[in-house]
Amino acid sequence: MEHRVASLRLPMPAQEVLLALFITVMQVQGTMVRNAGEVVQRPLTDLGNLGYVLLIVSGAAVAVRRRWPVPVFLTTALASVVYYTLGFPDGPGWLGLFVALYTVAAYGDGRRSLMIAGAGISVLAAVWLVAAADIEPSAAIGWVYFRIGASVMSAALGESVRSRHVIAADAQKRAELAERTREEEARARVDAERLRIAREVHDTVAHAIAIINVQSGVTAHVLDKRPEVAREALRTIEQTSSRALREMRAILGVLRDDDDDDGERVPYPGLGQIGELTAKARAAGLDVEVEESAPGTPLPSAVGGAAYRIVQESITNVVRHVGPTRVTVALDPGIESLEIRVTDEGRRAAPGRHPGTPGPAGPGHGIAGMRERCRLLGGELDAGPTPDGGFEVRARLPLAPTGPSL
Repeated sequence: MEHRVASLRLPMPAQEVLLALFITVMQVQGTMVRNAGEVVQRPLTDLGNLGYVLLIVSGAAVAVRRRWPVPVFLTTALASVVYYTLGFPDGPGWLGLFVALYTVAAYGDGRRSLMIAGAGISVLAAVWLVAAADIEPSAAIGWVYFRIGASVMSAALGESVRSRHVIAADAQKRAELAERTREEEARARVDAERLRIAREVHDTVAHAIAIINVQSGVTAHVLDKRPEVAREALRTIEQTSSRALREMRAILGVLRDDDDDDGERVPYPGLGQIGELTAKARAAGLDVEVEESAPGTPLPSAVGGAAYRIVQESITNVVRHVGPTRVTVALDPGIESLEIRVTDEGRRAAPGRHPGTPGPAGPGHGIAGMRERCRLLGGELDAGPTPDGGFEVRARLPLAPTGPSL
């Protein structure tokens, strides 16, 4: 129904022409009817039909009021000044002027348009009052005050309409901005979740591959001479890969819409799984010692998960870059933060610079990933070689995270 009505609506230029035609006819016809049979000071036909010309010009100018609001107002105001100064008969010859005043206020820029309208009304009021100084009968002066009041009301109505349009436009902009902000926040949350999943996948896969790589080398070396050691290495490979697959399922499970699992998901990694982590590290040839100042201290899940991944990545780097050595994992949960320290003694065969030490090209992805985990929780991480040729990772995680949630 609305579409049908909209299709029948005339184009805006045609509407403006019709309005101008209506006002012109009303001004000319209304003035003639009002003064029919009366003796007037100056008839419309005087001075070469100048009265008719002024009424027609002030009415026809309305056709372009939206395109040139100020020139149209000046044209109608000038026509009114000339009309009443020359003493042509009173009538509805002010319709075009009132419409022009309304248009200046409604389609202008606010303060400037009101100043133009106010100045124009002041000049018109003065001219109208001076021209009506010797009007007869004296009661006819009431029409002058009517024109002044109607001019003010026309400008006020136009300003009211303009203000509503501005308020509606601002509300629309705020709504669009709020919608864009919601979309950006949603995209940011999606990106953060993708980054978290990618980080978890990296840590899980990197640690498993490092262990499997070491055990595969052991298997290849002792397969013929010591089959029992080879079987133990293969068993470690199987357990490590199985554990990695289950962790992968737990990580990627957030992307699934169904709960249709073939088996039970493993719990989200935390400090409770440090024992399993160090056991796999020992199977890879590391001599791992865990020092906990307050074992069993409850920690926020985000802090526990980040601590687990930091220890896991640190041990993975030792397995990958150093090989069999002694590693000390120190966990010190305090009142406000959890202190983590993972220290290795370096290569036993040829002590020297730790292979994982950042070189001229900058730190690797592992240390950068651990530092990013700490930053997200409002903590900090330092990593560097020790004086005796080893390498140490030190991290502090606030127990009340101040950064974005993982």
